[in-house]
Amino acid sequence: MTGKWRHYDSETGQLNSIMETYIENGKLYARILELFVSNQPDTLVCVDCPDNWRNQKILGINIVNGLSYNGHEWEGENALLDPEVQKAYCCKVWRDGENLLVRGYLGFIYQTLVWYPFDENQPFSKSI
Repeated sequence: MTGKWRHYDSETGQLNSIMETYIENGKLYARILELFVSNQPDTLVCVDCPDNWRNQKILGINIVNGLSYNGHEWEGENALLDPEVQKAYCCKVWRDGENLLVRGYLGFIYQTLVWYPFDENQPFSKSI
């Protein structure tokens, strides 16, 4: 469950970001390590984000925040940040083979993202 992951834009197929998942005090977190959606990713700030995400730089921010394990998957209320729309959603995370599935949902409406394993031997670039 822990490690580095590649996330691709679902519309363009382009590499969007590199994420890192980690467990701290029994909770699952994921932070953005690298962004490929801007020429100056280190200047992007989550100005209108909710609560503890507000006014943080997007690069390095925890977009998955404190999920608990229920025996099958990790889940949490208002624990997934979408920095593009600057909103938080309920979240579930689980493995599907080598990939990580990250689902953000609001009631019965949801979207599931696929995060692919990041190979440390490949360059940290858009060509991954």
